[in-house]
Amino acid sequence: MARHRYYPKNQKLQEKIKKQFQELQEKMGILFDNEKLLTQAFTHSSYVNEHRKKPYEDNERLEFLGDAVLELTVSKFLFNKYPAMSEGELTKLRAAVVCEPSLVKFANELEFGNYVLLGKGEEMTGGRQRPALLADVFEAFIGALYLDQGLEVVEKLLAQTVFPKIDDGNFTYAMDFKSQLQELVQRDSQGLLQYQILQEKGPAHNREFISRVLLNGSELGTGIGRSKKEAEQKAAQVAITALTLLKEQ
Repeated sequence: MARHRYYPKNQKLQEKIKKQFQELQEKMGILFDNEKLLTQAFTHSSYVNEHRKKPYEDNERLEFLGDAVLELTVSKFLFNKYPAMSEGELTKLRAAVVCEPSLVKFANELEFGNYVLLGKGEEMTGGRQRPALLADVFEAFIGALYLDQGLEVVEKLLAQTVFPKIDDGNFTYAMDFKSQLQELVQRDSQGLLQYQILQEKGPAHNREFISRVLLNGSELGTGIGRSKKEAEQKAAQVAITALTLLKEQ
């Protein structure tokens, strides 16, 4: 009689995760030298919280790096693509490309939501469709790809997924509030803007951030959002109103 092989639950889970990310790499035509970086890019903090005994690390640090890499690569593309554009116009266009709604579209087109490792609570509350989470995963993936393959491979990926959309005119020059505030301050030579996250509260699946924006060290406004980016945008919106009222006095 044939004997059945029984695997520990965690071993089965590890095999499932490994197969999942092998599938993603094959689909994208990118093979990671360090697959741990790829897994980390898709690991949400809620998953880490439920697997504390395992060596999982969430994607927040990679998101931080990916945000900077995206800004650099998109800036380089726009700088070379539009030599007649002013600094202000380039800033507006870049903001439209790297803003949260755009990052969510990129993530959805690559079906990144199917690969995110989530805790049960986040899964049950629709985390796979949450815009802030998807935008963060896209940035984290870019950060992981940069560490593993370098800037050239990142630019190659963006040339397939992002840059054609710029060429096709999918982005407008519409400014977000942070860009509007930056231009307002620069125009009047008022000084240096700085954003700070004052507080993070709530469980991973229902996180809330409080941000403030400072001008030369003095607070201009605060904002609350479901993501750091949203909180900063709302703080900038309050700051614009405050500066406008100040000018009218």
